[in-house]
Amino acid sequence: MSSANEQPGKIDEAGTVQLVTRTGFKFGVRAVAAADEPALADFFRQVTPDDLRFRFLSAVREVSHARLEEMINVDQERTESFIVTAPDEGDAIVAAAMLAADPAGERAEVAISMRADHKGLGIGWTLLDHLAKHAEAKGVRVLESVESRANRAAISLEREMGFIAEPVEGDSTLVVLRRQLD
Repeated sequence: MSSANEQPGKIDEAGTVQLVTRTGFKFGVRAVAAADEPALADFFRQVTPDDLRFRFLSAVREVSHARLEEMINVDQERTESFIVTAPDEGDAIVAAAMLAADPAGERAEVAISMRADHKGLGIGWTLLDHLAKHAEAKGVRVLESVESRANRAAISLEREMGFIAEPVEGDSTLVVLRRQLD
């Protein structure tokens, strides 16, 4: 649990960065741990079928144990997996994100999933901004997001944040959004 006196953007003793959205919603972001698997599985059961399809770019009815292990057992250097928790909701997972860099560490892809009941609170914007700053601090120069063209909300948010959309060669259903980091 977070304490009432934590400062937004500060890291607490558990390694959680405390953030606050423009709407005032407070949440924590930290690296996923092996012990998070049951809560992460529960989180993905609360993600809409469309949002699962947008996250995994394929029809997914349930996130399998094997896929959860892939999200949890990452090196946290080149590939990082994060969970977003709501301290005011018993630290329930309300979003999850991955940041995967190329071998040179200059280009990274970001993917975010969120529970439907937490959309519209500014979590996506604040989380993507946090991940972009995190990637930049690690030396990443280009942040990318591959989106289904049907995921208009994500595409709109990313464009607002300076991402530029380009078609994916050979797949008219997808678009890649790129943002140069300073």
